[in-house]
Amino acid sequence: MTAEPVYLDHAATTPVDPRVAALVSALMAAPPGNPGSSHAPGRRAAAQVDAARAQVAALVNAVPEQVVFTSGATEADNLAILGHLRGLPAARRAGAEVITLATEHKAVLTPVRKLEHEGYTARILTPGHTGRLAPSQLEAAITPATALVSVLHVNNETGVVQDIAGIAALCAARGIALHVDAAQSAAWLPIDMAGIDYLSLSGHKLGGPPGVGALVIAPRRRATLEPLVVGGGQERGLRAGTLPVPLVAGFGLACELVRADREAASNRVAALRDRLHAALETLPGVLFNGDREYRSPAILNLSFEGVEGEALVTALPGLALSTGSACDSATGEPSFVLRALGRDTQLAQASLRFSLGRGTTATEIDIAVAAVGQAVAQLRAQSPDRPLPVADWQAAGDDIRVGEAGAVRLGTWVRLLLCIRQSRIEGARFQAYGCPHVLAVCERLVVALRGLPVEAPQPGTPEDWRQAVDAPVEKLGRILIIEDALRAARA
Repeated sequence: MTAEPVYLDHAATTPVDPRVAALVSALMAAPPGNPGSSHAPGRRAAAQVDAARAQVAALVNAVPEQVVFTSGATEADNLAILGHLRGLPAARRAGAEVITLATEHKAVLTPVRKLEHEGYTARILTPGHTGRLAPSQLEAAITPATALVSVLHVNNETGVVQDIAGIAALCAARGIALHVDAAQSAAWLPIDMAGIDYLSLSGHKLGGPPGVGALVIAPRRRATLEPLVVGGGQERGLRAGTLPVPLVAGFGLACELVRADREAASNRVAALRDRLHAALETLPGVLFNGDREYRSPAILNLSFEGVEGEALVTALPGLALSTGSACDSATGEPSFVLRALGRDTQLAQASLRFSLGRGTTATEIDIAVAAVGQAVAQLRAQSPDRPLPVADWQAAGDDIRVGEAGAVRLGTWVRLLLCIRQSRIEGARFQAYGCPHVLAVCERLVVALRGLPVEAPQPGTPEDWRQAVDAPVEKLGRILIIEDALRAARA
């Protein structure tokens, strides 16, 4: 069995605290009780929900009545954004607008875009190159029609911390509702509901169970918020459905545990983050993404020049980390957050997000530093900026042929080198910038070419090569570039 990789993806999800897991397991095995029932098991379940509501409220300096349990922060974001705009008085709804940032999580941007289709106006602001929004920029964007401002407290990719106090003061002065997604900040930073109208929380981001979260609502907004899920009247009519009591109780305990050691944990993890950053910054061509002053203690995002992003991650099997938003990583697209901050496609793709947790150790940080340094060096050794690796061939006086195809800016570049002796391919080497499948095909091809007559047919077709490395069919276009390089070398 292989060892588990070093886990540095806590921004995607955190391990469930063992004390939380024990509580959830015990409640799962206990006699059932619906908190909406009036019998003894129901009253017991309701008491457990009430206790959890108080624990969640204490984490953000709210009162229990403000807490509405949801399935997670995504649902909480949707309830705040869609529910607030749809719940406006009819006279205010016409032309009402919401302001948010281009660097927000898709859980915010998607409902905002949905509102546009319903006739509302969306104003998407691009923050400065660090990702931090200046209150003056927000103030300039506000119009009389602005009804809601929605911002992440801590950006899930870069760890940038927004000036919530300044934004809240500006919104309060203008009578504008403020929604804050605190999924990434609640575990590490103090939060105060003062000046905030809606606050989203997630259980699995702070050591709690997945599948539960909360929207904390200022009393002045509760009456006008339009629910998304109706039918049972639970959560004071704002979110219908029987609550999952074990998950809710586990979420509450996780909030209590975080609150007890948040400052100490933040200081310890920030020191580990700085250790990681200082070590990796000594590598050439490493660029920091974010704000060096206003940053989460747990997130570090770096871009690496001269390497292809997918190849870099594949070269790090001993690390569990992310190249961007875990919620959007399946698309293979460059991070829209980093693109919004001015990084080009190559640097956005070649970025790593290291997100630390309470269990992260100094030894794990050192393992990560060594692994990343080795992977970057290996990939850069194949880059187009390196000299042709043919000195030994030239000394032997053999015929050297070189073929190139593709371009780094397009995501795939290949250079094939052939050593010809007596009309046979004595040796073959390659340099490449590309995804792991491109590199794998190049490695197989240079082996297959050795010993073939120069005029012999090429060993297989691009489709054969694709299947040999189990590449998805959409990678065939990249593999065709290898064939172009081979033809150029044999011409």
